[in-house]
Amino acid sequence: MNVDKVILKEPQAGLGSLVHRLISRCPPLDANSMYCNLLQTHHFSKTSVAALYQSQLVGFVSGYVIPERPDTLFIWQVAVDDQARGKGLARKMIAEILQRPGCHHVNYLETSITASNVGSWSLFQSLANKLEAELDKSVLFDRDRHLDDLHDTEYLVRIGPFDQFKVASLINQ
Repeated sequence: MNVDKVILKEPQAGLGSLVHRLISRCPPLDANSMYCNLLQTHHFSKTSVAALYQSQLVGFVSGYVIPERPDTLFIWQVAVDDQARGKGLARKMIAEILQRPGCHHVNYLETSITASNVGSWSLFQSLANKLEAELDKSVLFDRDRHLDDLHDTEYLVRIGPFDQFKVASLINQ
C-alpha cells in the first residue's frame, strides 16, 4: 500500500460503523460502543481524522481539545489497519489534525497509554523527537485506584511545548 495515495479527511457520522470495525481489528485498543464511535466522527470531526485508501478506511485518529486547556490536544485513539502499519500513517494523521485552523493555538499533545502498548510508546516518542519537544509521563488512571483492577494503568503522556513550524514539518517526514 502506498501511503502517499491515502486521503486524509475529517470524518463524518457515516463512518462511525467503519471506525468501530477498524478499532476492533486493532488490539490492544479498547473497543468503544458504536455509539461512541459515531459521536467521535460527528462531534469531534474537527479534531479527528479518517484515512481512506481506495475508498477503504485504513486509519482513524480521534482527539479533542481539552476545554480547560485550549492549548492541548488530547489524542483519544489511534487505529491503523494492518496493511498500513509501519508506513508513518499515524504520524501523518496526527499532523493533519494539528495543522487544522482549530488547532493553531495547540502547543501540547496528550494521550494515555498502557505500559504494554509498545507501538503507541514508539509513535509518541517519535512525535516528541520530531517536534523537538519534551515527553513527560505520569500515571493518569491507576489500575487499582481508578480501574477496579479490570484494566492496566493508563499513563498520561504529555508532549510539548512545540510550535506550528515543527508541526508543518511532520507531514513531510
